[in-house]
Amino acid sequence: MRTVAIVQARMGSTRLPGKVAMPLAGVTALERCLRRLRQAVLLDDVVVATSDSSRDDEVVRIAARADVASFRGSEDNVLRRYADAAQEYRADVIVRVTADCPLIDPGIVDTVINTMRASGSDYASNVLVRHLPRGLDVEAVTARAIYFADALASDPADREHVTRYVVRRPGAFLNRSVQLEVPRAGLGNDRWTLDTPEDYAFLSRVFQHLADRGGREDRARFREVLDIVDAHPELRGLNAHVEQKVA
Repeated sequence: MRTVAIVQARMGSTRLPGKVAMPLAGVTALERCLRRLRQAVLLDDVVVATSDSSRDDEVVRIAARADVASFRGSEDNVLRRYADAAQEYRADVIVRVTADCPLIDPGIVDTVINTMRASGSDYASNVLVRHLPRGLDVEAVTARAIYFADALASDPADREHVTRYVVRRPGAFLNRSVQLEVPRAGLGNDRWTLDTPEDYAFLSRVFQHLADRGGREDRARFREVLDIVDAHPELRGLNAHVEQKVA
């Protein structure tokens, strides 16, 4: 089973245009995400899936700088983009991550993949029951399920949100929720994602703390980042008021 992380990335954003190219301790947010994903043991490949719009030429350049291949497809029909990228890169299992997640944890990625393999499920994710900070989101889904969804989904929301069709049909697909042990409840309310200027302020500070720890920007895992956030409670205040966009 060839397992490929397909990273959704684009320059357009209603709340923070160009966010994937914004620097975090001197390296773009997209590159931070890609560097971390390439440390996941169970991934066979990492691919950036962006749009065929000329404004996303920069996404392709950033991916190339990180030595990661790119796929270009429909800007609005993201489900089709994923299906085509999966076919192009011979994926049997797709790990869906967005470029909004520069603190993605490769160990969590491996845990989600392992859960899918052990259960024989069509879909496994750590977001069905949100218990981790937003920005550590990992979804694993079979390419077969994505091809099926692409063939049948007619709701525009299903075509914009890649796994929505699969998640909302548990009778047709076997879904598994991955819940990790966490030190306390309520972490699902934290924002480690990049979608607003406030999120950027938070992440910039976190990455600077990681840099000050001797170059831990791409190596720190969930618990180490959480230690920093807990030690500096003012960090949470930077974006605690931000409301997540409804999918």
